[in-house]
Amino acid sequence: MSALRTLIDAIAEGDAARCADLLAAEPGLALASVEGGATRDDASANYLVSIEHYVYAGDTALHIAAAAYQPEIAARLIALGADVRAKNRRAAQPLHYAADGHPASPGWNPQAQAATIARLMEGGADPNAESQGSVTPLHRAVRTRCAAAVAALLAGGAEAGRKTASGSTPLVLATRQTGRGGSGSPEAKAQQAEIVRLLES
Repeated sequence: MSALRTLIDAIAEGDAARCADLLAAEPGLALASVEGGATRDDASANYLVSIEHYVYAGDTALHIAAAAYQPEIAARLIALGADVRAKNRRAAQPLHYAADGHPASPGWNPQAQAATIARLMEGGADPNAESQGSVTPLHRAVRTRCAAAVAALLAGGAEAGRKTASGSTPLVLATRQTGRGGSGSPEAKAQQAEIVRLLES
């Protein structure tokens, strides 16, 4: 297993002490990116069960810290030179990952998610960065029904009127069924109502 993958696994598990040791021994890991990653033919080997997240080519340790809602680990990586605007093969930046969530899942923590988003933006992340399909972090937060993430992104300058390549604004996504698993749960519906309120205010 590569040193970067060892670090990624430690981040996903929330093992801050292990992360600190790995970065102290090899600070350059903060700048490294994954060469392989999940594909249709090889997805399971690149799935982080603890945070329900795939690792893609181009992902960095900061991408995973963002997905795992680890603001302190993210801060350490940024201090070591991690690029807050690094793009993976899907053009997703760490902030896109921090915006994702699964309401009511064991690993979902709205407070830690919002704190991670704030930390990334403090480090220079662009709240209006676009991944494939002109999808911004705000679009992802809305689609995955994460109201605290929506609030944090709006507070950081995310543009509520931005459209995806298919023409959807965040409000459109907030008022339609996303097709995402769990989006019909009571927790997700409560998040949806708060998101609509935030976007309409």
